[in-house]
Amino acid sequence: MTMIVLIAIAAGCASALMFASIISGALISLVLLYFTPLPLMVAALGWGPLAATIGGIGAATGLGAVFGLPISIPFVIMMALPAWWLGHLALLGRPVANAESAEGATPATPVMEWYPVGRILLWIAGFGTLSTMATLLTLGTDAATITESLRAALLRVLSPRGAGSGDEIQQRIEVALIILPAAAANSAMTMLMVNFWLAARITAMSGRLRRSWPDLKSTELPPMTLAALSAAIAFCFSGGLLAMLAQTVTAALLMLYALIGFAVLHTVTLGLKGRGIWLACSYTMVVVSGGWLILAMAALGIADAIFGFRQRFLHKRPPPLPTA
Repeated sequence: MTMIVLIAIAAGCASALMFASIISGALISLVLLYFTPLPLMVAALGWGPLAATIGGIGAATGLGAVFGLPISIPFVIMMALPAWWLGHLALLGRPVANAESAEGATPATPVMEWYPVGRILLWIAGFGTLSTMATLLTLGTDAATITESLRAALLRVLSPRGAGSGDEIQQRIEVALIILPAAAANSAMTMLMVNFWLAARITAMSGRLRRSWPDLKSTELPPMTLAALSAAIAFCFSGGLLAMLAQTVTAALLMLYALIGFAVLHTVTLGLKGRGIWLACSYTMVVVSGGWLILAMAALGIADAIFGFRQRFLHKRPPPLPTA
């Protein structure tokens, strides 16, 4: 228990310092801010959710005492709460079989069924939406006020830089106002996914990860996710704050289906010569395109959810030849 408390305090101090570094205004503080949840996630996966709980509470208390609630509350919502809950979910498991040994006397190690990766991704999408909406609500309590606050902030940023004439600046601002909530939700999701993957890798390499590494290319989202996406798209046309919420939810779920699309790509290229080159080219094209190909990958992920491309491919693929 003493070791858990010490690890928790160290993780909490590291996260608090990384989060508070943004006050300095230095460029490196953006990198530190991005990896703020990493120490707490490592503590959660390696030493249990209790370590993340102790570290998160200590970090939030320290930030609140030094900088006040305006710094402490965002830390809890955006960093500490996701780190604790995702670590808790990742370690949830139950035995599904208790096979016998070859002699039939000593029971073998039970086969564990771990919390599905697809459901963890859904929670990450939920946290991304929550943090985005919480940030937007600090600007106002209705869509009109939030939009005007964002427009004023964008105007202050773009005008001094000479980004063009007044009409050009206004056009860019209008475009930014449309995509900003969705981009913020996707950015928050990406931060959590990258940190969670890194934390899992770190704990796995250290031998502290208490669950088996999942087969990521077989990740599936719950069937109701597609219905939730359809409902969110419908509410995007409602207007007001509800439409803004629906846009963030739609963007988050589309990003999840884009990840499933990449999982389909990794599956259908199995056994392909030069597979690494094909995958590298695909990821490069997505990055170079500015993210537009993400929509194509999301469409592929949705098609897989409906038609089961991966199951059909694996069913038709011949089994590997036996080795000596």
